[in-house]
Amino acid sequence: IGIVYYNMGEYSKALSSHERSLEIRKIALPPNHRDLANSYNNIGMVYDNMGEYLKALSSYERSLEIDKKLLPPNHPDLASSYNNIGNVYYNMGEYSKALSSYERSHEIRKIALPPNHPDLAASYQGIGLVYYKVGEYSKALSSYERSLEIKKIALPPNHLDLANSHNNIGMVYYKVGEYSKALSS
Repeated sequence: IGIVYYNMGEYSKALSSHERSLEIRKIALPPNHRDLANSYNNIGMVYDNMGEYLKALSSYERSLEIDKKLLPPNHPDLASSYNNIGNVYYNMGEYSKALSSYERSHEIRKIALPPNHPDLAASYQGIGLVYYKVGEYSKALSSYERSLEIKKIALPPNHLDLANSHNNIGMVYYKVGEYSKALSS
């Protein structure tokens, strides 16, 4: 129910449902059960979308804490948790912490996933966004281009994520004054 409300954009109802689910799970399950981690993750997603970043961060960290006890160190779900934490730091403007989280996520994904998996492309994209924000345009461009390479293999040719990658590459070229390359992208 919480996920449905979340997808409808009714975040207060989503939060209420996820919190109720967490309370039930705390009573019915052992303290380090995966379902508790999922509840904390869902609550974190809602808070993140509501702009309550400290609460989102706390929830995501609780989820990660549980998952680290239960999952192997290179499990893709750990990568997702680090990525979520990176998103919160990015939204808060704490770019060095965001980059650290994105890089940790990326390292796990490189080990756990096939080389052309869309989640790897997303990792490069997140890292590129941070480098762009801090003005390290050559590093941003490199990350964006690697993301685009993977997306070209992993996604259909008219997928929106391809357009987003081209746009991000174009923004880098624009920032460094290479306007013809920006226009082409």
